[in-house]
Amino acid sequence: MAERRRYFSVRGGEWVFAVVGLPLGLFGGVYALAVLYAGVLLSLTVLGLPFVVAALVGARGLGGLHRRLAGRLLGERVEAPAVPPRPAGVLARGRAVLTDPVAWRTLLYLVLRLPLGVLGFAAAVVLPLGCGWLVGFPLWGRLLEPGPRPATWLDAVSVVLGLVLLSAVPGAIRALSAANRRLARLLLGPARAQQRVRELEAARVTLLAGNTDQLHRLERDLHDGTQARLVALAITLSLADDALSPPDGADLERLRALVDRARGQIDDTITELRRLTQGINPVALDGGLGEALPGLTATSPVPTTVHLDLRERPDQAVERAVYFCAAELLTNVAKHSGARSAELAASAVDGRVRLTVRDDGRGGAVPGPGTGLIGLAERLAAVDGVLRVHSPPGGPTVVTAELPTRL
Repeated sequence: MAERRRYFSVRGGEWVFAVVGLPLGLFGGVYALAVLYAGVLLSLTVLGLPFVVAALVGARGLGGLHRRLAGRLLGERVEAPAVPPRPAGVLARGRAVLTDPVAWRTLLYLVLRLPLGVLGFAAAVVLPLGCGWLVGFPLWGRLLEPGPRPATWLDAVSVVLGLVLLSAVPGAIRALSAANRRLARLLLGPARAQQRVRELEAARVTLLAGNTDQLHRLERDLHDGTQARLVALAITLSLADDALSPPDGADLERLRALVDRARGQIDDTITELRRLTQGINPVALDGGLGEALPGLTATSPVPTTVHLDLRERPDQAVERAVYFCAAELLTNVAKHSGARSAELAASAVDGRVRLTVRDDGRGGAVPGPGTGLIGLAERLAAVDGVLRVHSPPGGPTVVTAELPTRL
């Protein structure tokens, strides 16, 4: 029933987009076709290249208008492409515009948007008007023809056909809106290479920030913890040295107490160093994920079953990311889900590593700013990985991490 109600419901923004889409689609399509036609005709003259450069700049502006409309009316937030480079010199700038993939993709969008705009206007305006005419066909016949007019089979067919077509209007508008969303997402956003550069830059910033924070934390812990313990140990050994050679002979009781204190300080320092080095490269990963992941699930408070298909051993950085991701997800299951059981599955096949953690908890997990899931996504992005979360209210929650085995 929910899916049926969703099918027959149309948001106001979709309807407005379908109505205003015709003039915008006509203008954009005519503009793109005129640019291509005039560019071909003028290509053999000195006006050809300047005309195409100006037209491509205009196409970028139209693309921005359509991108904002798609975001406001259709709810499709398309990331704005990067500003084209502006090198010094007129010729260099013209070359940069002519080789700008965003402008050419926008021209293609304007061409394809033309038929979608016509179809959208037909579905939102023409089709409902036609349905109204069909439903009222028996009344129109009686109004136009004087005298009594008997009902015919054509009257019944027109009414039924009008109602059937009218019921299809919301579905048609939703389908065309989905096509417009997909078209905007494919052609109005950054080019794939530009998007890839942005993702790598963001991942690099996240990785550098994480490494810097880890180094600062390690430096602080070494300074405030381990270094202080070593200084205390040095003082204890100095006192023991003084106890060995006093003027009236060695004080064995005091010496024994100082040696015992030094032994305890050494043990505390070793424990502190182990704690500090634990997060750098877990010892559990020495045997690979096949040994490390079962060890993680064995310590989880929530009973967790494990399914492994590790035909390849990933790079060390990938293994570390998968290990910490699994540890964080199992911790989230124990703390927040209220689950009674969980399942962890990991595979490394055909150059891809996939980690899936599923629980039967209350669901409702949403990756948001400041949440642990966003931190996991950023950590995976640093090794070219992605995190997908499916957690409807009431559960179950399924979190999947996918990344390459080789960097």
